Amino acid sequence: MKINLKARLRNKTFLISAGVLIVSFVYSLLALFDVVPSVKEQQITELLSMGVNMLALAGVVVDPTTSGFGDSERAMTYYTEYDCRQETEGEE
Repeated sequence: MKINLKARLRNKTFLISAGVLIVSFVYSLLALFDVVPSVKEQQITELLSMGVNMLALAGVVVDPTTSGFGDSERAMTYYTEYDCRQETEGEE
């Protein structure tokens, strides 16, 4: 499975999902070492959820071009010297 990480890091949905995953991972590590933080994981998750809802309401989170886990051949060229979008942007 090939993934264009540079393009994914510019995708708001990917960043939000990664943020939730990181919070969950950190709390799992803290629980493993019996560390109890003063802020509950549920509170942080609810805060992230509110942020996601606000972004979705504004239309920032929508990305209908990517499906599944891998990227298309075209998406693999984004933000590289072979970016096929650069050719069509100037023609319109």
